[in-house]
Amino acid sequence: MKITAGLFENMVLQRNKQNESEGYFSGKCSASGAVKAYITCEGTIIEGFDWSNVGTASDNTFKGCMNGLPVGGPYDIKLVIEDSNGTAAEGMEARNILVGDVWILAGQSNMEGIGYMKDALKPDPLVRAFYMDDRWDMACDPLHELADAVDDVHIDYMGGTRIKKPPHIGVGPGVAFARELRRETGIPQGVIACAHGGTSMTQWDPGLKQLGGKSLYGAMLRRFKKNGCTVSGVLWYQGCSDTDGIAASRYTDRMKNFVDSIRKDFNNAALPFVMVQISRVCDSSSNPRWWNSIRNKQRCLPEVIDNLAVVPSIDLDLDDAIHISGYDQNRLGKRCAGAMLSLKYGLESYKPPIILLDIRVEQDSLSGNADIILVYGNVMGKLEAKGRPSGFDVTGAPFGVDTTCIYRTDIDGCKVVLRTSVPVSSVMGTYLYYGYGINPYCNITDSCDRSLPAMGPVCVGKCSAYSPFVRKLKVSRLQPSAGKLDNLEYPDGLSLLGLHNRVFDTNFCSLHDELSLTGP
Repeated sequence: MKITAGLFENMVLQRNKQNESEGYFSGKCSASGAVKAYITCEGTIIEGFDWSNVGTASDNTFKGCMNGLPVGGPYDIKLVIEDSNGTAAEGMEARNILVGDVWILAGQSNMEGIGYMKDALKPDPLVRAFYMDDRWDMACDPLHELADAVDDVHIDYMGGTRIKKPPHIGVGPGVAFARELRRETGIPQGVIACAHGGTSMTQWDPGLKQLGGKSLYGAMLRRFKKNGCTVSGVLWYQGCSDTDGIAASRYTDRMKNFVDSIRKDFNNAALPFVMVQISRVCDSSSNPRWWNSIRNKQRCLPEVIDNLAVVPSIDLDLDDAIHISGYDQNRLGKRCAGAMLSLKYGLESYKPPIILLDIRVEQDSLSGNADIILVYGNVMGKLEAKGRPSGFDVTGAPFGVDTTCIYRTDIDGCKVVLRTSVPVSSVMGTYLYYGYGINPYCNITDSCDRSLPAMGPVCVGKCSAYSPFVRKLKVSRLQPSAGKLDNLEYPDGLSLLGLHNRVFDTNFCSLHDELSLTGP
């Protein structure tokens, strides 16, 4: 007997609502008959698994269901194929198996993990990982060693070479995510590593799943099926590779299709999905407009995708120009675990990620200028900042430059008050950001170390037109008087008007100076 799916040494079997295992296994064999299981935990036989029937074998294959094992473990599982004479014709054993929750980890490099290994967490025996080489073991960074990957897509995207990570990098959010879930629930945790750095939504297209392990989505689906066809949810960090005009314009639709496809292929219409809002980059070639666009689209995804939470990361430190530091990847993993605990389990001790509830403008009673007041929801404790609260900018156009009118940011419970140096009329119709540009400094969190979401452009007050005023026009020569304007006829030909291009210095396209020269 040789297992090919669903039951491997050191793995975590997904629990069901009754806190028991529920998953499928299959493999290859030469015998036919009933598949029976003998299961022990620390030497004690588990009730109901003293050579009980769990499947069948025929035509050189066997399959069955490993249902009913209580949450916990570790379990040692012996399987035999009993022929028609009651003889054990073939057998196998899988040791050190846990029952708990299993999660898909997917996305690009900040999920793959490029943080410094000096900040890697110590392994927890009750937290396991299914590594890129199709092996279960205790979860420790790096979870994603792409050079060891079974699926061709990971090697293809590395140019066909198997180059291992430098030994000093490899920390992502996955280990901290699973450790925090185990700490809070007491339940064993398993993660299935599926991420690949530098990948776009186009490369994660579910439409490529027929390519199997030659596509990212197909590889993820294969790993899901190999581990029993059931998981608790998905943790996703991606978006940096979609920060261009075309990809950004299609991002929301692609995410909707991606999540819908996963839920359909995983046979769970309400599968919990926690994702990270992209952080920062220090790269002069990156376009701030599209980084802001992707962040804002991600912030708004819970409005169009059910059972999805978006975790901010705009305040976190980097270990290089784009990758979150190992230390702060552990902070991020805890944030993601909190979001999942709220989303999936509804624990009262955790709230969903912080959201913006309201923006209003009031006249400051002392200065007479505009105060922009933001009210946030889902705050745990209160909002706070180490040092001067930073991160907000006001722009005159949705993708314009900072107008530098905010001179102080005050925090009051769940509110942020932006003190400005301009009157209310000057603020109305402007655009507000938290985390403007590619490398902003943002430092406002709640008492549980959860960041405000990056946002913007968000219109303050009454929105103005997105396009700037027209200053370049075709202007005719001054024409002779036409008499009464109510009988003015359209000229026979525009060529008679002497049209020429004219660029005006201000938004008021004035000909007063020219007209004054022709007056009496």
